[in-house]
Amino acid sequence: AALPELPAAMQTRFQRDYGVSAYDAAVLTGSRALADYFEAVAKTCGQGKLAANWVMGELSAALNKAELDIAASPVSAARLGALIARIQDGTLSGKLAKQVFEGLWEGAGEVDAIIDARGLRQMSDSGELEKIVDEVLAANPKSVEEFRSGKDKAFNALVGQVMKASRGKANPAQVNELLKAKLQN
Repeated sequence: AALPELPAAMQTRFQRDYGVSAYDAAVLTGSRALADYFEAVAKTCGQGKLAANWVMGELSAALNKAELDIAASPVSAARLGALIARIQDGTLSGKLAKQVFEGLWEGAGEVDAIIDARGLRQMSDSGELEKIVDEVLAANPKSVEEFRSGKDKAFNALVGQVMKASRGKANPAQVNELLKAKLQN
């Protein structure tokens, strides 16, 4: 009863409790420190798979580049969990989240403070987005015609133009919905 949880048992629990793949569970239980860090992140944000992706992706890459161990991570599990929660609630897109992660890594403060200081809050105001979509449609009649004649790539070009006009802050799902609705008319 006094023994710590064994890696195999922990892998099974991570798959069951956090919905991660067998491969992810094996990687995350590679060291006790990494497993504890992941679990703290997952509990903070409530998103096991997203937590695994960030711990094994962005965080591991930054740690490797800086030649640091997980125990020396400048980004605490609580802060990474808070960042993932902001992706989940629609405050940040994945792309904007990477900029916030860089701020966390540099020690620029808490997640929300970095979002506000750098103006990274994702744009979800439908009125504001609709205005940008209308401007993009008016400025790109050729792409609109190509889309209406069946060229799906033209749609992606229009999405790209809206994202560019919003400086990457528009909610991508909302942009797709608005564009589809406007192009059906």
